[in-house]
Amino acid sequence: MARLIYSAIASLDGTIEDLDGRFDWAFPSEAVHTYINDLERTAGIHLYGRKMYEMMTGWETDPDIAATSPAARDFAEIWQTAEKIVFSKTLEVVVTRKTRLERVFNPEAIRTLKTTDERDILVGGSNLAAHVFKAGLVDEIHLFIAPVVVGGGKSALPGSLRLDLRLLDERHFDNDMVFLHYQVR
Repeated sequence: MARLIYSAIASLDGTIEDLDGRFDWAFPSEAVHTYINDLERTAGIHLYGRKMYEMMTGWETDPDIAATSPAARDFAEIWQTAEKIVFSKTLEVVVTRKTRLERVFNPEAIRTLKTTDERDILVGGSNLAAHVFKAGLVDEIHLFIAPVVVGGGKSALPGSLRLDLRLLDERHFDNDMVFLHYQVR
């Protein structure tokens, strides 16, 4: 049975992008990126909303991104190997391989996917994550907390949601970023 994992890099005050829509403060160091790669290697399926998918396409369409470091090259290979499902009513076409477009988020289809696939399923992007959390589909949360307070912006976790969590792991990195791994109870 697959685990559905929500993964994000967030500021200490809980945002994935600041009030101006920037997230330059969230770029991982080589050590953090290598750790992310090792976590994402277990996933065979990535779920995205339109905005996150459009941001991530560069890992396949722009070879300069993968050329920036060994960890970036590794991540590009991991990302290209995984299946991707994009949920969007407005996206006209997908531009990457191993990607399918779904017009409507269907929680039952994701439940079925969790029971029929053995590979982990990752959710990227806070808008889609809100739907996945509210449907009670999330098994684990991987949060990388950046050592910055940005004063507002797009929240990493949906509001009006109560979850009881169990800390499974934590790790501190040389750039003062902290990884928190929670299981949803």
